[in-house]
Amino acid sequence: MEPITPAQDPTDALSSVPASGAGRGPAPTGRLRFFFGPMDCGKSTLALQIDHNQARQGRRGLLLVRHDRSGTPTISSRMGLARNALEVHEDMDLCTVVRDHWARGARVDYLIVDEAQFLSAEQVDQLAELADDAHLEVYCFGLATDFRSTLFPGSQRLFELADELNAIQVEVLCWCGRPGRFNARVHDGDVVRAGDTVLVADTVLVADTAPDTVEVRYQVLCRTHYRTGDLGPHTVKGHQLSLT
Repeated sequence: MEPITPAQDPTDALSSVPASGAGRGPAPTGRLRFFFGPMDCGKSTLALQIDHNQARQGRRGLLLVRHDRSGTPTISSRMGLARNALEVHEDMDLCTVVRDHWARGARVDYLIVDEAQFLSAEQVDQLAELADDAHLEVYCFGLATDFRSTLFPGSQRLFELADELNAIQVEVLCWCGRPGRFNARVHDGDVVRAGDTVLVADTVLVADTAPDTVEVRYQVLCRTHYRTGDLGPHTVKGHQLSLT
């Protein structure tokens, strides 16, 4: 009598047990991590520290930046630390950048990306591809929201795709002493809530039709004082605070 072959369960293909010796763990992959916080919380300092620690172990990294406050292709910290970096342009394909390094015989084990909020959503997708397919460790650093308290497109995509989201724990204070997380744009002494999203660093604009200079800067505020536009006591000569 012929042995009876049982009908194949259609779910077997989804739940088969691997043969002995076959790899059972997940495929090796890199990670996409986003470190975020307001101005002055130490994002660039941490980026440079991670690069230093990785390089000490013989790993080779590629440093990328978009619109550094210095106006140069540099990752710079307000504490005075700085490293040269590759400036990311609007139409740059980050996968192609890494492949070009490989083609020149350069090893790339990890990426450090500062001012990542200015990346396009497509460029963040490319970083995720490099983490998944090239097994690179990708460290991104940047602001979450702009001066209107709206997510930057690059930051929004990082929140959607990153394997790890890390709010930097160095506390930045509003002038009132409460934690500040809103990056207010101050135009000639007033908080403004409209204008170009990208206006880098503390700068001074000169009007074409007037000889006077107009100060444009950023100040971290708590939610209450961001909402009310209250910049607190002003600085006088000698850098002392005046309450008058």
